[in-house]
Amino acid sequence: MNARIMEVSRKLYLIVLSPPIEGFDDFISVWLYKGSPSFIVDVGPAVTVRQLLTALKELGVHGLDYVLLTHVHIDHAGGVSDFSAVFPETPVICHGSAIPHLIDPSILWEGSLKTLGRIARAYEPFKPVHADRLVNAEDFSSNSVVPILTPGHSPHHVSYQFQEYLFAGEAGGVFIPESEYLRPATPPRFFLETSVESIDRLIERDSRFICYGHVGMSPNCREMLEKSRSQLFRWERVIEEEIEKFNQEHFLTSCMDRLLQEDPLLSGFYGLNPAKREREQYFLKNSIRGFGLAMKAADYP
Repeated sequence: MNARIMEVSRKLYLIVLSPPIEGFDDFISVWLYKGSPSFIVDVGPAVTVRQLLTALKELGVHGLDYVLLTHVHIDHAGGVSDFSAVFPETPVICHGSAIPHLIDPSILWEGSLKTLGRIARAYEPFKPVHADRLVNAEDFSSNSVVPILTPGHSPHHVSYQFQEYLFAGEAGGVFIPESEYLRPATPPRFFLETSVESIDRLIERDSRFICYGHVGMSPNCREMLEKSRSQLFRWERVIEEEIEKFNQEHFLTSCMDRLLQEDPLLSGFYGLNPAKREREQYFLKNSIRGFGLAMKAADYP
């Protein structure tokens, strides 16, 4: 299967990768700016690197100034070693705490298997990245690309502002434009205060466009970030009301059913095809688990 390429504005391309998992064919965004500087935001998992390289070849890209990683989860950075082998002169920018794990990705791979299981295996394992390719985002200097540390979805999450664009990874959740569907990306264990602080930091940047790691773009950056912020507190309220059932078998399903009824930003769920709904049910439950584990650790009733 080939990647889907869309020119969303002058010189900016959305490349949607298609891993061999049912329901995941329209889920992973890679962003390419084909200008000066030229850069790519995230590279996807190892299994789709060939798709990405084919897309770049079709677009006439033979060199890049930067590879910008929002975070080193397997679906965003699992293919960075293979990708870097084709672009050996291109520095890879990422959070400083992620660098040791890209050099030796054994812990990343073990964590991916534990969290994602068969999905991680379908994405294929991480491979080591040469240390001299990696640049700490806090040490990165560019006249036009600004890294913004945005922990929450992961402690090593970085967003990037370029001109009027904000490449937010998963700091503002997961957005499916055609369904107007927005959900949190809050894997276990989730730290609400940290995520809200990161969203506030992004709102202050006052970008026009927000570019998501999953799966598209919105021209209303501030509005979308404010929606994501409010959504997190809505989820906190609902899950707190259900937390006494945390150790019961139906806790996740009970929370999900309520959220699908009470969160208007999830209404697009019902317009998704069955395979995508199954995918989203999996990630909804994973995000609910993130809230629940944090609440139990904080000794909620």
